[in-house]
Order: sequence, then C-alpha cells, then structure tokens
Amino acid sequence: CWQLAAVAWIIGLVESVVQTPSTLRLPFCPHHQVDDFVCEVPALIRLSCGDTTYNEIQMAVASVFILVVPLSLILVSYGAIARAVLRINSAKGRRKAFGTCSSHLIVVTLFYSSVIAVYLQPKNPYARERGKFFGLFYAVGTPSLNPLIYTLRNKDVKRAFRRLLGKEVDPS
Repeated sequence: CWQLAAVAWIIGLVESVVQTPSTLRLPFCPHHQVDDFVCEVPALIRLSCGDTTYNEIQMAVASVFILVVPLSLILVSYGAIARAVLRINSAKGRRKAFGTCSSHLIVVTLFYSSVIAVYLQPKNPYARERGKFFGLFYAVGTPSLNPLIYTLRNKDVKRAFRRLLGKEVDPS
C-alpha cells in the first residue's frame, strides 16, 4: 500500500513541477478571469493570450500517463476478474461476485469519465462550459457519491432507504 501511495505522490509531484512553471509563464490577458470552479491547468491555459500549443501537448502527454494508463490497467484487471467470475459454476456466486465489483466499477466510471472530459477536451466554447460541469463533478460529485455508492451495498442501509422512500420491506 505504501508503495502505491508513494508512486501516486511522486507522479503528482513530478507532474506539478513540470506543468506549473510552463503554465505560469504563459502571457495572461489582464481582463480575463478564471471562469471555472477550480483553478487548474486547463482553466489557466484558456486564459492565456499567447500560443498554448506547448502547454496543450504537455497536458495531453501527462494525461496519457496520469489518466489513460491507470484506467487501462483498471480495465485490464476487471477483464481478468470478469473471466474468473464467469468460471464460477453457480449463478448465485457469479451474481454476488459481480455485485461486489459493481460499486467500484461505478465509481471508477464516474471519476475517469469526468476527468477525461476535463483534461482531454478540445478548445471550443461548448467544451469549455461542459468542462466546468465535469470539473466540478470530479472534484466534488464523485467524492460525495463514493460513500453513498459503497454504502448502498449494505443490506441494512438498503432496507432503511426503502423505508425512507415509503416502500415496505420484508423483515427477513
């Protein structure tokens, strides 16, 4: 665990050390303001009055290493898990195994789809507005939904949720 955490911290540190100076050296127009919920590299690149080609290439390359590679590894591991689960003889066992994986897969899908929408978006006005929504969603929405998604796997929570919605639940 500590090695995985160390790799994540080191990659984040290297990424910030590489991207921050080149982004802050961009010429910014004095009348522009950050039109986003968070002040990240894509929002700062959109503020620049100069050529941002280098920064966009740098961000695309970094996105491959920080987004696409981990997502690919996750999807490959889920492929191996799916193959193993499909070898389970009982339908009940397969359903239980897929149910266990489904929560994580939902969270991974929500997070990576919104992050990719922010960092790998084209430069146009529609993408800019959509990027604000997805930026807010991956920064606030996914971490907020994460406990809810995992909590709904608990039978007692499901029962209480159904009661809250006014649906009677069999007490067994």
